[in-house]
Amino acid sequence: MNRTTLSLIAGATALAAVTGFAAVSAPDPGSAEQRTGAAATLPVERTGLLCPRPSTSDLAETTYTSFAPVTEGADDKGTAVLRAAAQQSAPDDDGTSEDGKDGENGAADEKDEGDEKGEKDAAKDDTAGKPVLQLQEPGKPVTAEADGADAPALVGTADGRFASGWTAQQTTEVAAGTGRGLQGVACSAADTQFWFPGASTDDSRTDYIHLTNPDDSAAVVDIELYGKDGELETTVGEGITVKPRSAEPVLLSTLTAEKQTDVTVHVVVRSGRVGAAVQALDDETGGDWLPASADPSGRLVLPGIPKDATAVRLVAFTPGDADVDLKVRLASPSGLITPAGNETLHVKGGMTAAFDLGDLTRGEAGSLVLTAPDGSVPVVAAVRVLRGEGGKQESAFIPAARPVETRATALDNTAEGTTLSVTAPEGDAEIKVTASAGTKGGTPQTKTYSIKSGTTQDIEAPVPAGLKGSYALTVETRAGGPVYASRTLASTEGDVPFFTVQPLPDDRGMVAVPDASENLSVLQR
Repeated sequence: MNRTTLSLIAGATALAAVTGFAAVSAPDPGSAEQRTGAAATLPVERTGLLCPRPSTSDLAETTYTSFAPVTEGADDKGTAVLRAAAQQSAPDDDGTSEDGKDGENGAADEKDEGDEKGEKDAAKDDTAGKPVLQLQEPGKPVTAEADGADAPALVGTADGRFASGWTAQQTTEVAAGTGRGLQGVACSAADTQFWFPGASTDDSRTDYIHLTNPDDSAAVVDIELYGKDGELETTVGEGITVKPRSAEPVLLSTLTAEKQTDVTVHVVVRSGRVGAAVQALDDETGGDWLPASADPSGRLVLPGIPKDATAVRLVAFTPGDADVDLKVRLASPSGLITPAGNETLHVKGGMTAAFDLGDLTRGEAGSLVLTAPDGSVPVVAAVRVLRGEGGKQESAFIPAARPVETRATALDNTAEGTTLSVTAPEGDAEIKVTASAGTKGGTPQTKTYSIKSGTTQDIEAPVPAGLKGSYALTVETRAGGPVYASRTLASTEGDVPFFTVQPLPDDRGMVAVPDASENLSVLQR
């Protein structure tokens, strides 16, 4: 093997180590990807996704969807499989688990349990490791259905031709009871730190933080809660053990005696890595998933607030000691505007702040743009959105999102009830949107759109010709930007406007690899 290939593989290996569960491999010497004097952009060749347990309701109906876009330059072989994680008992309302341990999810006596015991416990669950969903070809989504409270959390990996841009989603409809409505969440990659502004420990809410461990060794996690006056005193929030290849739901109200309407949850992984998402269930206004906010930043975008939202509540938190006055603007179809009475919002350092913004969008598409002075103070944020009136309201959450740098995909779309919202807060942008083949039939369609600077557009997204089943919508940034996007699914059940909103973060399916010739020239010196 020559030095050119060796140096490129070394660069790819180092990059894979940095990005964790994503991996790339070197192209053949002399391939088109090797461009002298510049980094080559290559498809990721291995990646992983984690889906939380969908529901504890016997009335729940869940659809899992998996999809990988066709990626030029990807391998012609590969697999993408989602398997059931081992299920663990959710704590009862009094903070004890079904086996009688005091807070199974965080009991101190579990800290010293070895990985061997965790693996044995996982093996006892006859659903653990069972294949639930496997892709057959790029460009065509596949689905699986599960009913009731036994629908499992999923642990999945994809390699080869399926790895670049692999996306999975679970959508659950709960007909009645606490959290009734449409609940959707995009399955996410494992990480070591998460922020969730917008959670609650109030009596009217039942909020779980779901932790999923994809690895063969146990993970140890700390959960910190921050309320209106600072960090809340927690009882079993430290040293929570998540067993190998298992899912662990933690009821937030069992971690603290303090009842607060708005709480920021900070998940820190001491060892290993996990996937994390908050499931927020309300007695009166339904429920949905609260995905993690984008990393703390002095500039945040919360894309795609539904135009018929009847109430918008912003929750923000700054991790440091410094206070900040956030400048608030709404990216509307006509440009950036400042909401009357909410020009700036004061957030105290280390304290969760909440602001009722009312019917902010007033019948038009909109995205919130939050800016700290000079971008000097990092902030995390999310909004809780209500649709409907009186006793027929439903809720959803939109966290601060990452931009679509290259490509992102939303799944489980239908011909009716799907809204794709795109905003370009800083400059004009051009995007390409592709509707995939349907799960049961249909021909892909593609359209190109121009998004003016400072605006949000609810675009008329393409639909596959002859659609049967559901389909994927893939957004690609072609020029300008940055671009942020979200997708809303909506239906009406008994005059209640069921809906769920998912931001579209970049799928990180392409990776820049250092150019081999540059490395070779260094070695030759």
